[in-house]
Amino acid sequence: MPPVTHQYEYDLIVLGGGSGGLACAKEAVVNGAKVACLDYVIPTPIGTKWGIGGTCVNVGCIPKKLMHQAALLGESIHEAESYGWEIPDSQKIKPDWGKLVQSVQNHIKSVNWVTRVDLRDKNVEYVNGLGSFVDPHTISAKLKNGSERLLTGQNIVIAVGGRPRYPEIPGADLGITSDDLFSLDHAPGKTLVVGAGYIGLECAGFLNGLGYDATVMVRSIVLRGFDQQMANIVADAMVERGIKFLHKTIPKVVCRNGNGRYLVKYYNTETDVESSDEFDTVLWAIGRKGLVNELNLSNVNVETKADKIIVNNAEETNVPNIYAVGDIIHGRPELTPVAIHAGRLLARRIFAGSTQIMDYTDVATTVFSPLEYACVGMAEEDAIRQHGEDNIEVFHGFYKPTEFFVPQKSVRYCYLKAVALRSDDQKVLGLHYIGPVAGEVIQGFAAAVKSGLTMKILLNTVGIHPTTAEEFTRLSITKRSGLDPTPATCCS
Repeated sequence: MPPVTHQYEYDLIVLGGGSGGLACAKEAVVNGAKVACLDYVIPTPIGTKWGIGGTCVNVGCIPKKLMHQAALLGESIHEAESYGWEIPDSQKIKPDWGKLVQSVQNHIKSVNWVTRVDLRDKNVEYVNGLGSFVDPHTISAKLKNGSERLLTGQNIVIAVGGRPRYPEIPGADLGITSDDLFSLDHAPGKTLVVGAGYIGLECAGFLNGLGYDATVMVRSIVLRGFDQQMANIVADAMVERGIKFLHKTIPKVVCRNGNGRYLVKYYNTETDVESSDEFDTVLWAIGRKGLVNELNLSNVNVETKADKIIVNNAEETNVPNIYAVGDIIHGRPELTPVAIHAGRLLARRIFAGSTQIMDYTDVATTVFSPLEYACVGMAEEDAIRQHGEDNIEVFHGFYKPTEFFVPQKSVRYCYLKAVALRSDDQKVLGLHYIGPVAGEVIQGFAAAVKSGLTMKILLNTVGIHPTTAEEFTRLSITKRSGLDPTPATCCS
């Protein structure tokens, strides 16, 4: 389908140069559209800023995974001795934070450059400016030099994503967020991570793995939105590694101490007790907010809810030519692959006559905690709530990764379960796994779940031995049976 109009300067203007926006912009060009993509990063309170590519590339998935890998490599060095490697003074080995940050930032900058080149090669016009609405077809771009440029487009896609929230307490500006951590110019030292969502746990996990004292402050529950049995196992595994948790606790004030550290006063909502402690770094991980305030949405009357944009199942807002994808939309998974897929499908519907819409069900995800957690489908409690406890069967088991045997690593929290219907062939509603390389394990099973996987099929699948993924094919014990899910041996 050709571009819909020549009345405007562009067939499509994309606000936001993150994963979803870029995917939508490039797919639109493939289908014959003239496209402009606006992107601008408002610096954090301590001045951190970054290039094109959005949260994932610059301050999210990519640097997080690299620092997680750095922490795992530190473990591997010590485990290597058990396997016969001779490592002189292994107990003195420690990471160099400055070198780690430089390596991570070098990779990020290379991705920024490749992204710019890719946009140029695909004829997407990149505008480094902060975009906002003048009217439904006109965007004002505030450029770095302070000037303003007006752009007109037949279609507008909002893909500006979100940024971390700061608490409304005295001294909040003394803390940092994940926007700052991956380029921090000094070692974080003793760190208080406020928030127990996946970002908070991941950051606390790799900081602990790199040798820094890490404490997680939990307001209510760990990993809200995830299966709570699995979430608590993740937290227990982190405690085993020396990460401290302050449960049912909220911060009250942060202030500078004369010794260069920060004094944090906090309050336990269960015991009514106030306490305090000193930290070198305070990291806020209390959630994210959509960047709707900068868009001047009142000029076009786009409907919002809780800092997010309301869309239908086709990513359409209440204004006919304005769409939204990615983390900015209300009630959808805030994940990079979700934004990319939704962005591409949207561009195909607008410019190629496609009717395929994004399927937001059964999206797999991973928490890169020290002992990783990955899942796809429903949490156990959600399945029970929707179908009734008598209609749900949960198959579960502990297991022992072969590679853990020689270094005698703890297998106490290596656990997995399948949540299924009890009827017929027992359709699988959710798979949950805690253990090494969790994302790699669950990714393949995600396709099976979306294809209607049943326990009959799963238990008739021959596993690859010895792997941890094969444990899903060995699930024979149900919670309902009350039998011990701990295995006696790995090979029978």
